[in-house]
Amino acid sequence: MDIALIEPEIPGNTGSIGRVCVGTGCGLHLVGTLGFDISERAVRRAGLDYWKDVDLHVQPDRDAWEASVAGRRLWLFSTQGTQRYDQVAYEPDDVLVFGRETKGLPAELVARYPDRLVYLPTTDKIRSLNLANVVTAVVYEALRQQDFRGIVEADGAKSGV
Repeated sequence: MDIALIEPEIPGNTGSIGRVCVGTGCGLHLVGTLGFDISERAVRRAGLDYWKDVDLHVQPDRDAWEASVAGRRLWLFSTQGTQRYDQVAYEPDDVLVFGRETKGLPAELVARYPDRLVYLPTTDKIRSLNLANVVTAVVYEALRQQDFRGIVEADGAKSGV
């Protein structure tokens, strides 16, 4: 399973998501213009000592990215979603797609995949949840459905906290 971030803007969110990817065995696709520097020096300065372990795929634009994931099921997460995140039957080769922190997914991507739009329920007191929190919730739901395949649990239950 892979996570795709379309034009992410906040380095802290991407760093947190990278850590989730390392901890769960997911690949991370960074697509299009990034709002920050991901050079080795920049991530080291940010304390992302695990960044070297991220299965990272950087794509210059959405067309290149879509070509790289051709044939895989995409699930697009949006406040405009029509399917609740825990009612989707995730599969190991799926790609979970998230948009920019300030604008969400591009309209043309949403229009291209109208039957793949997913949401997390919230109260009406907020516009949306933090991107890194949403990714974490979705990844763990998807992995729960697959009995956490690929995650090794040492000596019984293991906590990542």
